[in-house]
Amino acid sequence: MIQEIGRFHVLTDTVLQSRFSHVELAEMAIAGGAHVIQFRQKQGSTRELTAIAKKMKRVCADGGAAFIVNDRIDVAMAARADGVHLGQDDFPISFARKLLGKDTIIGGSAATLEEARKCLSEGADYVGFGPVFPTGSKDDAGPASGIETLKKVVEAVPVPIIAIGGIGLENAPAVVKAGAHGIAVISAVCCQKDPRKAAQALRELLWPTPPKETHA
Repeated sequence: MIQEIGRFHVLTDTVLQSRFSHVELAEMAIAGGAHVIQFRQKQGSTRELTAIAKKMKRVCADGGAAFIVNDRIDVAMAARADGVHLGQDDFPISFARKLLGKDTIIGGSAATLEEARKCLSEGADYVGFGPVFPTGSKDDAGPASGIETLKKVVEAVPVPIIAIGGIGLENAPAVVKAGAHGIAVISAVCCQKDPRKAAQALRELLWPTPPKETHA
């Protein structure tokens, strides 16, 4: 049985910013309250990416966050990641399930309701849907879908929907109000002056930490 899908995903990035490494971003995002860290790196050798992924896996394990590798199922397997996130043109979700087993989290990307239903039919544990809003973080991102389309996907697809694309402090509440299980962000954390504080601000806005009980 897979673990519960976390609500607050941070995708690490060293292209949009170069001040921090993937490992450093993972540490800061977790310190700020991220539930899930997604390792997103398009360039580099398999050996190089695996070395980074193994370090990130340790950081996530120590911090109590799930670790997911974007696109690269080979890197996910080598690093013993908690899961893998696959795009529409990546390794098929159904084949990934056969390789990784039922206990591994497998997420799928979708930009339309039809793609979200395809992810569901292939066995995805959650769907990353977007871009909900205009974004400059992904070169291959399509047109923004908007809140109303997000609502339709949430209503039609019975797995957790993680909204992505142009999400920040100003519009994140609307995304959660629309029924999304959670959010995934890149720039809103990684490209900020203090990624830890940026993550903490989003976490506290959407899922505040309950106050500790005091006993007289």
